[in-house]
Amino acid sequence: MEKRIIKFSPPDISELEITEVCNALRSGWITTGPRTKLLERRLAAYIETGRTDIDCESEQNVERYSNKVVCLNSATAAEELNLRILGVKEGDEVIVPAYTYSASASAAVHCGATVKFVDIQKDGDKTTHMAEMDYDALEAALTEKTKAIVTVDLGGIVADYDRIFEIVERKKSLYKPQELDSNPLEVLSSRIQKSLGRVAVVADCAHSLGASRVFKGERKNCGAIADFTSFSFHAVKNFTTAEGGASAWLPMKGIDDAEIYRMFQLLSLHGQNKDALAKSKVGAWEYDIIGPWYKCNMTDIMAGIGLRQLDRYKDLLTRRLEIIKKYDLICDSLGISHLVHHTDYMDSSNHLYIIRIPGIKVEQRNLIIEKMAELGVSTNVHYKPLPMMTAYGKDCSAYPNAYDYYHNLITLPLHTLLSDEDVEYVCYSLKEVVGEIKGC
Repeated sequence: MEKRIIKFSPPDISELEITEVCNALRSGWITTGPRTKLLERRLAAYIETGRTDIDCESEQNVERYSNKVVCLNSATAAEELNLRILGVKEGDEVIVPAYTYSASASAAVHCGATVKFVDIQKDGDKTTHMAEMDYDALEAALTEKTKAIVTVDLGGIVADYDRIFEIVERKKSLYKPQELDSNPLEVLSSRIQKSLGRVAVVADCAHSLGASRVFKGERKNCGAIADFTSFSFHAVKNFTTAEGGASAWLPMKGIDDAEIYRMFQLLSLHGQNKDALAKSKVGAWEYDIIGPWYKCNMTDIMAGIGLRQLDRYKDLLTRRLEIIKKYDLICDSLGISHLVHHTDYMDSSNHLYIIRIPGIKVEQRNLIIEKMAELGVSTNVHYKPLPMMTAYGKDCSAYPNAYDYYHNLITLPLHTLLSDEDVEYVCYSLKEVVGEIKGC
């Protein structure tokens, strides 16, 4: 077969996104403004309904979908602000799966908390093969210091939130809400902790915008399952704003969504009680700084990309599924384990196609990656377990399942710029290289 060059994960940007960015630039409003607010409402509508065609500029829907999602400059910022609004601080513990990317843990570190890693299930979930936490180990890891559990929907496959919420409810007697009132953030954090009355479930949905799972007997979209959720819109994600991310949260008893949204605004704009859009109104220049906080807002240029991406998103997800089905066929024929993206209780966002090749060691896995690259096919590994990294101790001995999952893993290219011929070439290359390496 004639050699092709297959990139791993280039962004799918059409003329629609380019035109919208140009319109934003011409509008004279390029920082956080009307496009960002519209994208927040449209994402809220999508999370609630699964629809991308709801008119979120109508008076009725402006009211309905405002104050439910906040767009920021990264998913890492979204996760950190989720934890800060929950009141996570020095002396607290946050539980994180050992198998994930650094942002899942670094956000807790930024807050001063201690990260407690939990190993994954042996070979991942029995149905989806996703690197899902060992839930017995999760339950055993909970202490009086635990304030949050970070769950990870790796590859767009949704974790078992029914099991996770059962655990935090069963262990709620350990939980001690904080009593702090020195500033508005601490006041809100204390109220949220008392409202929850248990360890918070904080979903890292960097991969899973558009994914859904049956939760408490009802199908729910990611963003409407965990107490707080973070999404990533990085350039390699299904849905991109170049960089960027968003936070979403569930309604809480005794706390208005607008209060939580308002605190996100304060935290993301230096603690300033008016953004540039509000200050632009006649006579509204004066402002206050409520706290010495952070700078991580989304711009209207980024939001312009997102608005048009959302218009196309369902088609993008459908195309990714078409590619997955072709990969499934070749992997099944070769006896290669792979993620199962769709079941009767869960639909993935089809973000990553992770395979695990039986009977090989790390050196052979790395050689397969090199041989695929020689044929023009870029692959990747998602991920090295965090305890293997220098920042987190560089010792995975306490997490044998995470290491075992990683050692024979390869991620195939999965994106919407792949043609049918490209997909066929990836399948051909995989068959050739795996056969060569395993035959040695």
